[in-house]
Amino acid sequence: MSFELAGCLVTLFVLAGIGTPIGYAILLASVVYLGLAGLDVALAGEMILQGFYGSTILLAVPLFIVAANIMNAGSVTDRLLQFCVAAVGRFKGGLGHVNVVASLIFSGMSGSAVADAAGIGKIIISMMTRDGRYSRGYAAAITAASATIGPIIPPSIPMVLYALVSNTSIGALFLAGILPGLIMGVVLMAMNGYLAHKRGFVLEEPVPLRDLPRKTANAFPALLMPVILLYGIYGGVTTPTEAAAVAALYALLLAMLFYRSLSLRGLFQVFVESARSSAAVGLVIGGAFILNFIVISEQIPQSISTALDGADIHPIVFLLAVNLLILLLGCILDATTIILVIVPLFIPTCQVLGIDLVHFGVLVVVNSMIGLITPPYGILLFVINAVTGIPLREIIAEIWPFLAVLVAALLLMLFLPDMILWLPRMMGYTG
Repeated sequence: MSFELAGCLVTLFVLAGIGTPIGYAILLASVVYLGLAGLDVALAGEMILQGFYGSTILLAVPLFIVAANIMNAGSVTDRLLQFCVAAVGRFKGGLGHVNVVASLIFSGMSGSAVADAAGIGKIIISMMTRDGRYSRGYAAAITAASATIGPIIPPSIPMVLYALVSNTSIGALFLAGILPGLIMGVVLMAMNGYLAHKRGFVLEEPVPLRDLPRKTANAFPALLMPVILLYGIYGGVTTPTEAAAVAALYALLLAMLFYRSLSLRGLFQVFVESARSSAAVGLVIGGAFILNFIVISEQIPQSISTALDGADIHPIVFLLAVNLLILLLGCILDATTIILVIVPLFIPTCQVLGIDLVHFGVLVVVNSMIGLITPPYGILLFVINAVTGIPLREIIAEIWPFLAVLVAALLLMLFLPDMILWLPRMMGYTG
């Protein structure tokens, strides 16, 4: 390791350790490297501009953020929850099942775990804890766990970022995420059902079946969004970036014209909040462009590939090691940082070992989402704590069973790549 790289890493970890926002930490650490290496510090700005100008696909990120925030600000989430209560609320642990199913549906609209947790999550937690039917910690834990599905089922902001660093087809990644997302929902519902019977949770009063068609019709326009997005992308009508714009426009039309639940003042707040969220992501992406330049300059990917060329390592062993590393990093880093900074180091090695990059990408995104609920610094745990006021210790005490089944699902996806690649191959993917 060179002196310049050591200085960069020390600066990065010190700044992150004292609580500096990760975007600023990466930018400052990169500037330290450029200074120590005797390079023009203005190169940082040049790398950021080149990266953004050459990556129009990044426009999808703020557009998906806008779509999710419009859904939360309007009454769309309320209508989706009413549909979910009518559909699965009648079973043991009903509101827990509602929580998971609502996240499955909302994931087809937002592409963001944080948007899921802060939007639908806050509403469903209040429903679950009303009259003491579920403990606060349990309601918060299953909400955080189910929110991890958000970026797995398309659209997915993390998959857009992974496509950026790996030059992989976004369409194939989106298709590959559908079955893993459903599997995550199934294992969470299975664990919720088991705990409901073990702890004797009360049955909810079932919604009469005759009301189900009316509630389905009420939520139907919102349920159409994932269908419109997928048809647009795979039918050749839109690019993924254009599909993100369609998602934002469709959410706006639903909230303002169809449901009439969003005012102009509310729309202004949505745009302000979306701008803040997009800027936070943009800072990390900008820093990652410079950091990737540093990684390439130091020839780190080539060094890793050279070291592995002489070693007789099985692809499964490599995947297990990388996923364990990402799982550990997920305890302290957010998914955006992992995907933009850490994952590019392993892309060349995957290619050498013959690992499909779509399979690897889905594993990375699922793993990064699991990291969002891994104590002690899982971001979703803090989001739930912030929007509900439920103490972190209560959430952490209840998160472990859900964390265990999600890790089990991740291992299933790792050992059975055809589970991930089957649907993309059905649609013409040749990987």
